[in-house]
Amino acid sequence: MAQKISRNAPPVRRQARRQNTRNKVQRVHATTGSLMGAVVRILPVTEEQLHKMFLIVIFAVVAAAAWSIASLAGLTTLAHQQFASVAAEAGFEVRRVEVHGADRINKLKVYERVLAERNRAMPLVELDVLRDSLKELSWVADARVSRRLPDTIVVDIVERVPHAVLRRDNRLVLIDATGAELEAVSRAEAKDRLVLSGEGVQAQVGNLDKLLDAAPALRPQIAEAKWIGNRRWDLTFKTGQTLALPKGANLAATALIEFARLDGVNRLLGGKVLAFDMRSGERIYFRCPECREEEAAAAAATKES
Repeated sequence: MAQKISRNAPPVRRQARRQNTRNKVQRVHATTGSLMGAVVRILPVTEEQLHKMFLIVIFAVVAAAAWSIASLAGLTTLAHQQFASVAAEAGFEVRRVEVHGADRINKLKVYERVLAERNRAMPLVELDVLRDSLKELSWVADARVSRRLPDTIVVDIVERVPHAVLRRDNRLVLIDATGAELEAVSRAEAKDRLVLSGEGVQAQVGNLDKLLDAAPALRPQIAEAKWIGNRRWDLTFKTGQTLALPKGANLAATALIEFARLDGVNRLLGGKVLAFDMRSGERIYFRCPECREEEAAAAAATKES
């Protein structure tokens, strides 16, 4: 009987290669499956919990994408405005303003800023923007703005504390401990406050406080402090006498302490000496016109006798 040979049958070598490829794929699948199974077994969750976690992640990604698309299309802004309109119709709009902590500042300046939000729907009031606007006022160190539903904006002001008076361009200005300007004042209003002058003195307020703390007994007697050449201080006492201090924080503090000691022993303040110069580390120099006159009169009397 004759054997029938099919002409379309694939060659033996091709069949062998295909079989080899299928075997490799099966081994990879088996290895991958066993690896994933090992990872799942290591995790402290069940396979069902893992599936739920994957579903949650997928839903979160889809929701974020939907929100981004809606934002780009302006739907979120429209929805927010619609919500604000409904809230206003329900009575949730700005009708009253309460201001607390404004003792020195003119409250009208605060109300001018806040009342710009009057009759605006509560959800549309931007509290951070309003707070930044209030902090632009010279007396306001900080402010807290909050809503009290249904219709009240509450403002809590933290005021700056007057610390000294700055003399500039023939006018007097109150400043706080940081050197921030508060408001112009008259000479009467500036009475009994330390007066500061000199170019760049506002940046030196903190350093001056440290210097004066070195001799607390002298501090109440100092009427004015002048920053000279951006390097040192001249102090003027309430008696009208002046003290020139050396440059450098440590040298100036040491000189001021020594002057306080000398004043305690010799009663320098209130005496005939008009100016004391301690810029030299070894000596203290005195300027006393009255003393010179007395010396000249004494010398003349001696010659006559």
